[in-house]
Amino acid sequence: MHINLLGARVDVVDLAGAVEKVAAFVATGRPHQVITLNPEILYRAQQEPELLALINRADLVTADGIGIVWAAKVAGTPVPGRVTGIDLMLALVARAAREGWRIFLLGAAPGVAEEAARRLQEKHPGLVVAGTQHGYFRPAEEGPAGEAVGASPAHTPGNSPNDSTGGPPENPKDPTEWDVVEQIRGAKPDLLFVALGAPKQEKFIARHKQALGVPVAMGVGGSFDVIAGRVARAPVWMQRLHLEWLGRLLREPRRWRRMLVLPRFAWLAWRKARLGK
Repeated sequence: MHINLLGARVDVVDLAGAVEKVAAFVATGRPHQVITLNPEILYRAQQEPELLALINRADLVTADGIGIVWAAKVAGTPVPGRVTGIDLMLALVARAAREGWRIFLLGAAPGVAEEAARRLQEKHPGLVVAGTQHGYFRPAEEGPAGEAVGASPAHTPGNSPNDSTGGPPENPKDPTEWDVVEQIRGAKPDLLFVALGAPKQEKFIARHKQALGVPVAMGVGGSFDVIAGRVARAPVWMQRLHLEWLGRLLREPRRWRRMLVLPRFAWLAWRKARLGK
């Protein structure tokens, strides 16, 4: 079951339901894309039809953020609650350890994915990490036999994969986007977690979904940094009060301009629900 929220399909699932859907995707062996949708991306998609179309092509879209949950309630089509990227990732990793699924971590700064993988294996003995790769790879205009793959948005000088500033300049020794696709395809993971920042990670997955051949690929934003201990997640009390956005703003004051999207999104959702425009 799903709802339509500002033109985007959002699945009516809780965390447990999302995990079961992913398990069914893995069982098929066919490529699927999972998106955890937050207000910032949905608001952006109102001005970018291609991004909205990408969201609607995904196989599972969860409500990532209390803003989406609130907007769905205002629209008269409530969802069970938040299913955030990091919560879904951690639940899937636990399931992967039990089921023997192989995981691959792509993204974040050099060394972060490796540390995140190490910590996940410490917590979940038996977890199979098929591979890791940082997010600083070079654009590739075409793949094998001239197959067009487009320019990668993941490696922009001065920008890190998780959408924060201060990333390293492009290194000619870094792999190309197509090299990364080949690396992942060769590793044959069941789950691919991509931490390039939204919507870069979603666009990467959509662009290479078939070539990757991974049963389930999903974007997880800055989750690797949290798991690796580089960034602290908001305290539990903030999570329970749905104030994680405030905690992140306090840690990263430079995000204040991006946070302005939240009241704009709320107004748009309320206007659409109450006035129909």
